[in-house]
Amino acid sequence: MSRSAHPAGPRYADVLPEGGHGAAPADLNRLDQRIWPGGVARDAESGALTFAGVDVRELASEFGTPAYLIDEDDWRRRAREWVEAFGADADVFYAGKSFLSVAIAKWAAEEGLHLDVCSGGELAVALRAGFPAERLGFHGNNKSVAELERAVDAGVGRIIVDSHDEIERLAAIAADRGVRQRVMLRVTPGVEAHTHEFIATAHEDQKFGFSLAGGAAAEAVARLLKHADHLELTGLHSHIGSQIFDTAGFEVAAHRLTEALAAIKRDHGIELPELDLGGGLGIAYTEGDDPAPVAETARRLKEIVARECDAAGLTRPRLSVEPGRAIAGPPGITLYEVGTVKPLPGLRTYVSVDGGMSDNIRTALYDAEYTAALVSRSSTAVPVLSRVVGKHCESGDIVVRDAWLPGDTAPGDLLAIAATGAYCRSMASNYNHLLKPPVIAVKDGAARTIVRRETEDDLLGLDLG
Repeated sequence: MSRSAHPAGPRYADVLPEGGHGAAPADLNRLDQRIWPGGVARDAESGALTFAGVDVRELASEFGTPAYLIDEDDWRRRAREWVEAFGADADVFYAGKSFLSVAIAKWAAEEGLHLDVCSGGELAVALRAGFPAERLGFHGNNKSVAELERAVDAGVGRIIVDSHDEIERLAAIAADRGVRQRVMLRVTPGVEAHTHEFIATAHEDQKFGFSLAGGAAAEAVARLLKHADHLELTGLHSHIGSQIFDTAGFEVAAHRLTEALAAIKRDHGIELPELDLGGGLGIAYTEGDDPAPVAETARRLKEIVARECDAAGLTRPRLSVEPGRAIAGPPGITLYEVGTVKPLPGLRTYVSVDGGMSDNIRTALYDAEYTAALVSRSSTAVPVLSRVVGKHCESGDIVVRDAWLPGDTAPGDLLAIAATGAYCRSMASNYNHLLKPPVIAVKDGAARTIVRRETEDDLLGLDLG
């Protein structure tokens, strides 16, 4: 069935969602402003979604499906919002692992962000984009000698050290080059973030950082200070997890980090000038998610650090934060074409799309929840409890576990999944030899490819037979 086979439904103008959980929403044509990018609307005539001024049917025709779409103005607006909320006395590092490309790195630089990278590949993208090296931070629990050498040679502003082995490697590299490399020490404050086990990163039993409670962090500080000629310890770094909706965990982490800063002052006579609370603040994937406004989050975090440092008699350090999904997630959607529709009476309807876990692994990996919508037209059909699935040879190939979709959803329709700008393209794979979708930036009614679609030549070019 072609996309044009369905008659247009009633006229809906710029209306905006309910997600796919609980009771069926009253109007499946509405799109919740909290979940969808700022530049989306329903065309009044066709009911099709317009994305930053372009009809998604045109985007599908020009670029194919599946495709990742980014509302460039929305991305930039969110970046500026973070920079402005934290002000001149703090640094906002965009977490490149959420999604990074040369274009994204350029946007980040232009909007005043710093940039976190966590591999040699991400560093290469940042350098290709001409991102100012002094505004780069380099993360990772197992950076290779080659990666560290490249970072030092490039003049990366800070390297977040994560092991005793890395301290010795980095000290030797800096000494060989006759430089003094700025570093931060990643510590684990023992905070249990209320999130999925695999994305909670500050409890004791995990691979990142040095334990504050066990004394490993204190030992690492002593080692770093022995290498003071070539390693400049500027502060402590912590990251308590991801998709977090309140600041309670950050308050506990800040208290423990401040205690550590006070101990460093007592034991070594120095006050470290920087403190990084990491990222992890959540976004709205469904109507049940309720993230705090950025300005409120900034105010709370700054107040927490100020209060803890004042109580400990410490000079307030320069604060850093590391939003990734909070900037990149909401401006992005994934556009799919429906291939098959399979009703299971008494259970649900399975709606298969032309992508799946290769372009969005998060549902299978984290039990992530998403909001789906029919976007090539509007519909007045009765809502049907549906499961949006991919085309992979896996029962777990699920994009949206529970979605309310119109009962007349049919092959050839276009579906969009909201809030996929973070951790979808960056975690994409070639499972079943599917090709990775393109990334299309849309702004002011014009679209351009910033990451092209993979081709079979790309895939076969790596296979040496």
